[in-house]
Amino acid sequence: MAQMMNKLQHLLSEEGLSTLLKSFLFLAAAPLLFGFMVLFHSPSLAVSATSSSLSSLSPSSSSPSPDEIKVIAHHKEKVEDRIVATGNVEVHYKNIKIFADDIELNTETKDVVAHGHVVIHFPQEVINVDEIRINLENTQGTMTHVEGLIQPTIFYEAQTVKRRDQSVYTLKKAQITSCTQPVPRWKFSCSKANFRKNDYIEMWNSVFSIRKIPLLYVPYIRYPLDREKSTGFLTPQLGFSGVKGLVFSESFYWDIRRNMDATFSFDLYSAKGLGGGLQYRYKFPKGIGGELNAYYFNFLFGQEGIRETQAQEMANAYMLRLNHNQPLPYGFGLTASVDYQSNFDFLRQFDNNFRRAMVTNRRSQVYVQRSWGYYNFSMKASRFETYFRRRDDSVIKYELPRISFNASRIKLFSPLYFSFSSSFLRWQYGWQDEYKNGTQRQSQDLNFQPTLTLPFKKIPWLNLETEFTSPFSYNFQSYAPGTRDVVDESVLSYKYAINSEARGPVFYKIYFSEEGKPFLKHIIEPSVAYRYESPRVNADRLIDYRLRFRDHSIQYSLTNRFLVNRGGMPREIFSLGVSQKYYLSPEDSPMQRYPVDDRIPNFSNVSGDLRFYPSKKYSLDFSAGFNPHYMTFQSLRLGANLGSRGDPAFLNVNWYKSINPYRESAVWNRHQISSSGGLKIPALDLEAFSQVTFNIQEMKMLYAGGSLTYHYQCLDFEASLRMFFFRDTPETQFRITFGLGNIGKTTDFLGGAETL
Repeated sequence: MAQMMNKLQHLLSEEGLSTLLKSFLFLAAAPLLFGFMVLFHSPSLAVSATSSSLSSLSPSSSSPSPDEIKVIAHHKEKVEDRIVATGNVEVHYKNIKIFADDIELNTETKDVVAHGHVVIHFPQEVINVDEIRINLENTQGTMTHVEGLIQPTIFYEAQTVKRRDQSVYTLKKAQITSCTQPVPRWKFSCSKANFRKNDYIEMWNSVFSIRKIPLLYVPYIRYPLDREKSTGFLTPQLGFSGVKGLVFSESFYWDIRRNMDATFSFDLYSAKGLGGGLQYRYKFPKGIGGELNAYYFNFLFGQEGIRETQAQEMANAYMLRLNHNQPLPYGFGLTASVDYQSNFDFLRQFDNNFRRAMVTNRRSQVYVQRSWGYYNFSMKASRFETYFRRRDDSVIKYELPRISFNASRIKLFSPLYFSFSSSFLRWQYGWQDEYKNGTQRQSQDLNFQPTLTLPFKKIPWLNLETEFTSPFSYNFQSYAPGTRDVVDESVLSYKYAINSEARGPVFYKIYFSEEGKPFLKHIIEPSVAYRYESPRVNADRLIDYRLRFRDHSIQYSLTNRFLVNRGGMPREIFSLGVSQKYYLSPEDSPMQRYPVDDRIPNFSNVSGDLRFYPSKKYSLDFSAGFNPHYMTFQSLRLGANLGSRGDPAFLNVNWYKSINPYRESAVWNRHQISSSGGLKIPALDLEAFSQVTFNIQEMKMLYAGGSLTYHYQCLDFEASLRMFFFRDTPETQFRITFGLGNIGKTTDFLGGAETL
């Protein structure tokens, strides 16, 4: 490769430039020198030939035709249709240039044989060979001992090259790389290769080497030349786990067409089994698009660390995720989504995305929606399941279907507005065991809730809004009076509610800079709301899965806001708010569940929220719930973001703590912190990323992971270490992969694009 670069530099050396300059002067002076050519037949002058004979260099033909072959050499001989030239020979034909020590040219067939330091120029391509046999018209031919450059940066060496046409080559005993260094950082050595210009290079019996060290043998590989999307195998991912054994992951990317693609993944865990995945993405005109992810795992080997009750179900585990959007006629739109896994323990043990591995939900839904003017219509069918690991059981809810028709505020007359919501719902709810026994709760009902709204905004510093609403519910099944026996007896249930909220008086102060320009505005906004709900008629006969309470309360709050002037526009950077609710009928409220000293309290927790957003990349969110009866914080939550993942450095911290002062509860009492961060060091070509989650309540690490990426010229090395402490058998997993020029890296299918 270095030899080829030296030869290319030679063309631009003083000697090469001198030759080109001489040729230019000879061509410019051709009319004056024509007579001397005729008299002396000087072989060192330029010779031009058409397809049949040498052209006469008369003044009338000083501009060669596009089909003219131009030969420049120190010495030439012509016998009929055959030209032999030696000494710094140049052949020019259309957009082809050949430089050689000597050539043989047939002007009739346009066949050329060139020897000795041969360099041939095609558009966006330079080839250096020892010998070439090529036809100038169809550009087909053979070359030996070849060194080539394909724009922009694909270098190759080959013992022989057969050029089929201007875009297809066949190479024998070749070396290929996209590195521009004199000693390539990496290269492929292969027995045979096919090259299709601006598309791909496919190689057989190839050996991948870094520097001069062979690392990997691949029977067949397809290297894409298109930097956008190209079909082919991605670089594999290798790893080791103390629980799963050796790990090998490989992916094949299929560029089906411009609007769709697919990625097929294969995973081998030497101590567990085999897995395969599919990611299919599509996008069609008029907003049709979506993504499908499917994965199947065959549990072949030992099942250490897996609960015996789940072992059989995990033997053939699968996962399916789908998101689809599609417009329908008459302005309707369809949305479908599925997130289903056959076994929750499988993802807990195999999903390398910590957040997803800890989620125990299944959901599937499809709905059709249309909005026009004040109105909105939707029809939905759904299934939601939540798995409780401690109980080893799931709560399942079906809505088959839910049909809704709603209207936003319609102005009746100033200042009165009317709105309503209505629905038909057929539902089922219960534990999985209840479904098996046929004892799940189920019903179907019609609901209608009209609302009258009366806003008052006559005073600038005070907003007052009053609502009157009355929800009606017609249930087709009900409980028999005084029992929990379900009977096919319809029942009408209703109540009425009044809600009045006042915001203000609003106080504010504007701070000015020394130049007299406003830069900060402080707003103090108090509010108070009164709500009264009447007792619901026939409430004891309703079949429901929710706890229903009666709200008769006064809620009061105080909010501070700070706005700054950014480019002439106000932007809120800080807010602080506190609120509390006082129940006038605590025995009917949610507080009935939390008695204090055998008495139901009137006051709820004091809730506080703080938000600080000095810029788009930096934020702080804090919320707290203070229990005034036990004088303790019942919940605390903190989220801080310094930058984002695309920045040179970023840090995210999330902290959460909750306690139940009324009773000991493993579900309520939680204390956990998680953080993630990254750092880019351009001087060292390094990128680092880490994530940690720690259970402070139990003083136990749940997860820790980190990755390090090294950009080595045209190579990307990535190594990751993950420790899963939350799994039944704690697991430490190490993986490595690399990016290779235009070949992307295989990602962890179960872990997603960001596996840490």
